[in-house]
Amino acid sequence: IVECAMILAAERGWRHTGLGDVAAAADVSLADLHTHFGSKIAILAAFVSQIDGAVLAGVVPMQSDEEDEGESVRDRLFDVLMRRFDALKPHKDAIRRIARDLPRDPLAMICFLPHQARSLAWMLESAGVSSAGVRGRVRTRGLGLVYLSALRAWFRDDTEDMSATMAALDRALGQADAAVRSAPFRCL
Repeated sequence: IVECAMILAAERGWRHTGLGDVAAAADVSLADLHTHFGSKIAILAAFVSQIDGAVLAGVVPMQSDEEDEGESVRDRLFDVLMRRFDALKPHKDAIRRIARDLPRDPLAMICFLPHQARSLAWMLESAGVSSAGVRGRVRTRGLGLVYLSALRAWFRDDTEDMSATMAALDRALGQADAAVRSAPFRCL
């Protein structure tokens, strides 16, 4: 069901893909679709969860805020987000269309944001950065801005090695790092 929704999103756009279209493409009844997913946002949330699983597979857990020898938090976040872009690569056209269409439906966007925030919190945790409490929420929002900046570059990046995406991500992480270091208080 999720894969069919992504294919349809790539072909027609997210806003022109209905639940009936997804059910037909997945060869399931509307009742079966409803049993598994109550909305298109639920399907999108399942897709995000699948991507999270792909990124998190093989990640060696570390204590939150633990420094890895020779690897900074910035380096770990860079690695995690690049693994995410690698996992997203087969669905680039669908994600591009969803990113274009979702903001045109403010209610759907509001419903999707908690799923995206949860996903980014997992990305922080996989890099050994705590997403707990107020600090974690601030970190998650900051990572969201970094991710959005890199995502825009990724949409335009047609290179096999994603060099433009890597450069944009590195630049955004650098800006975030500088902002944290220059903050009048060290809450992060």
